[in-house]
Amino acid sequence: MKTDKTSNTFRAFRNRNYALFFSGQSVSQIGTWMQRTAVSWVIYSLTHSAFMLGLAVFAQQFPSFLLSLFGGIVSDRYSRYKILLVTQTASMIQAILLAVLILTNHYVIWEILTLSVVLGIINAFDMPARQPMVHDMVNNKEDLPNALALNSAMVNIARLVGPALSGIVLQVFGAGICFSLNAVSFLAVITSLLLMKFPKFNPPAVKKKVVHEFAEGFAYLKQTHIIGLIMLMLAFLSLLVLPYDTMMPIFAKVIFKGNAATFGYISSFVGLGAILGSLFMASVKNVSKLKVILLTGIAILGVGLIFFSRISYFPVAMPFAVIIGIGSMTPMTACITIIQMEAASNMRGRVMSYVAMAYFGMLPLGSLLIGTISQKLTAPLTMLCQGIMALIIVGVFSKYLLIKPYKNEPVKNAENKEMQNI
Repeated sequence: MKTDKTSNTFRAFRNRNYALFFSGQSVSQIGTWMQRTAVSWVIYSLTHSAFMLGLAVFAQQFPSFLLSLFGGIVSDRYSRYKILLVTQTASMIQAILLAVLILTNHYVIWEILTLSVVLGIINAFDMPARQPMVHDMVNNKEDLPNALALNSAMVNIARLVGPALSGIVLQVFGAGICFSLNAVSFLAVITSLLLMKFPKFNPPAVKKKVVHEFAEGFAYLKQTHIIGLIMLMLAFLSLLVLPYDTMMPIFAKVIFKGNAATFGYISSFVGLGAILGSLFMASVKNVSKLKVILLTGIAILGVGLIFFSRISYFPVAMPFAVIIGIGSMTPMTACITIIQMEAASNMRGRVMSYVAMAYFGMLPLGSLLIGTISQKLTAPLTMLCQGIMALIIVGVFSKYLLIKPYKNEPVKNAENKEMQNI
């Protein structure tokens, strides 16, 4: 029984391309979280401003919002494999430039923010290609939900290891080494991509005007009600709840009276919870329960934020950081899995670009909003309000996701009909 359960949890590794992708991305994601942690700490150490922390998130993610629709069209038109090779190489160059700035000690805030904008532009093309490409890596489509859940597990293992490692490296060697290690980590994912084997890419026979493809994607969302509803909920979450991590440097330095290592440990405890949630999602076989899991995850996040915001003693707060991690990851994985399974194959790139808009559009605005509010109300009170808002979102959307029937959904292709029967 134990062996069967284990093989079920990791069954996507039977696909060679996916196994290569997972191993390369695992290393790269650790480097990415090291850089993300170091950027937040450098900016807060220089400015001691919650607003500047929010502005840093805004600088990286708002360009993804502006360009993600175009990135989705590029993903549907051209080889996603080649797009990923370009975006991962560009991300490595961005990390190298950031490392050079810090190591030479010739940097100011605007330079860090400018490189964050560059990374946001790269991500606008990377995410719409990377997420749908999992379909191309998985030969047995029954393994697809497991592959998507393992993707989240991979990101969250990195979220556990990266910030803790970053906190130690920041204390001992400084931010420049964090950025250098991130640059080196991209060699792993680029190598894994070069080792993959795909059939020859056949571009679409008819290429429509970009404006027409924008409109076509939006019309598809309106017709596919479940995808539209989930994206709307994701937008509210990204605006009002998920920017809680904007305030984590403040909790580390002010509430818990710690240092860079404290900040890294908080992020790692959140990452530990995210791993637990990822492993749970990877073991889910009945995908018809994903909507219940989605709403339950948001409720868990709300409860975790409420309790974490009320505690000022570091050891007691950490179990609630784990709960926040579980609640942060589970809804995101459930959202992406439902959307990928519902979307028609010729629409996946554009659908994922709308997901990127909902996430990368609202999250930076939310980071600015939360950063500004926390300057007025204090970080603990702001986080308390975010937890309450998460519970309100569950109450509002459960009425539509669990009760309201859907009619006149657009006909899916044969692949999606097969996925419905998994």
